[in-house]
Amino acid sequence: MGVAADSETPPVLVASNRGPVSYTLAEDGTLTARRGGGGMVSGLSALGDAAGTWVCAALGPGDREAVSRAGGATLDPADTGGRPVRMLDIPPDIFDAAYNGIANSVLWFVHHLLYQTPLEPVYDAEFERQWTGYTTYNTAFADALAAEAAPGAEVLVQDYHLSLVPALLRERRPDLRIGHFSHTPWAPPDLYRVLPDAIARQVLLGILGADRAAFLTRRWAGAFADCCAELLGAEVREAAPGGPDAFTVTYEGRTTRLGVHGLGADGAFLRERAHRPDVDERLAALREQVGERATIVRVDRTELSKNIVRGLLAYRRLLTERPEWRGRVVHVAFAYPSRQDLAVYRDYTAEVSRVAEGINAEFGQDGWTPVVLHVKDDFARSLAAYRMADVALVNPIRDGMNLVAKEIPLISERGCALVLSREAGAAAELGDDALLVNPYDIAGTAEALHRALTMDADERRTRAGRLAKAATALTPRDWFLTQVEALRTT
Repeated sequence: MGVAADSETPPVLVASNRGPVSYTLAEDGTLTARRGGGGMVSGLSALGDAAGTWVCAALGPGDREAVSRAGGATLDPADTGGRPVRMLDIPPDIFDAAYNGIANSVLWFVHHLLYQTPLEPVYDAEFERQWTGYTTYNTAFADALAAEAAPGAEVLVQDYHLSLVPALLRERRPDLRIGHFSHTPWAPPDLYRVLPDAIARQVLLGILGADRAAFLTRRWAGAFADCCAELLGAEVREAAPGGPDAFTVTYEGRTTRLGVHGLGADGAFLRERAHRPDVDERLAALREQVGERATIVRVDRTELSKNIVRGLLAYRRLLTERPEWRGRVVHVAFAYPSRQDLAVYRDYTAEVSRVAEGINAEFGQDGWTPVVLHVKDDFARSLAAYRMADVALVNPIRDGMNLVAKEIPLISERGCALVLSREAGAAAELGDDALLVNPYDIAGTAEALHRALTMDADERRTRAGRLAKAATALTPRDWFLTQVEALRTT
């Protein structure tokens, strides 16, 4: 799959909070650049000469120093693989208000249904200050994109951090074709109304500034459309079957098309990376630790939505009600700390460790540790765990997609059974061959783990093969390129 480029096609711009390169500043003033990967990086590379500027935010001191040395212009192409990247040095207090205050503590919580509503949210003066910061942050991106874009260019704006950008950019540059992609779920109207009315409308109108807004599943696209209908009074129609879009939303004379692109795993990269020497070394260490026992593997950040604590409680229930598994199974749980600058995440990370230690204290025996918990991020060790997985446990409260659910069946050497939350976006594609669970149901998840552990080996391999095929249906590169192609048909 490719996107044709010619001399008359203006470059495609991308905007995201995190860019394709990051910098580390040494004490002696030396800057070291590290390039990232992912679907947008490979997609832009596939565009060739049609790849335009990537606009992103400076995330730390090294990034800010790089921006300073570039004089606010695009970064040194030697650091970015020749790709033009413009990094915005947004004042730290504005960035914190937008990123930690609104994006990660309000919008993320709304879409992932994380609020304890008797106590939160509280929309007070501090929230109003943070919302002003979020608006300022989005405005900085819109200004930069407006300055960088050639006449008639396509712009792909990424995620909930930048939900206001499409409308702000359209005000500045009505000639552009603008797309927005939501990597999160979208809350249904009754839950989306947790936001203050004016803010809820502003976010919807921000995204409706795009010509096309896309989502990971039809469910999330439909929830967004329902919010537009109920909160704005917009006209919503289902698009023609077989086309690139799921719905259209018309409001005040403008129509925004809603599309669905289910991001898949990069099978070729993962299979190659999973058999490098550093992974072999970690696999040997894990196998020595686990022995010949069956393994239940999970790999997550300690993100609240990932539901790690309930997963551990379900494993405890399995050992309690199915004592025949004691000494015969190990739960290999990788829970890498996330967003530790927020107190609620630090507390959750501590609770994960407390519950794991409690299970080991209750059930552990000489020569058998029921839970092997790792909290230090190590990609090679994660891939080693993928290879040895008999069962993959992926039980988020809610997730836009969840690539781990797609990655483990690709890599597992004996074919793994997948226990998957019905609230993960991946369930739409993998549900027929996974064991679906209600993420709140401890007993139901424990029973699914038992079924997975006792599944016939041939059935497990057959299911894993189908899961792997579905997981790679739309590679990260093709996921990006299909968005460009769909936007160009607007």
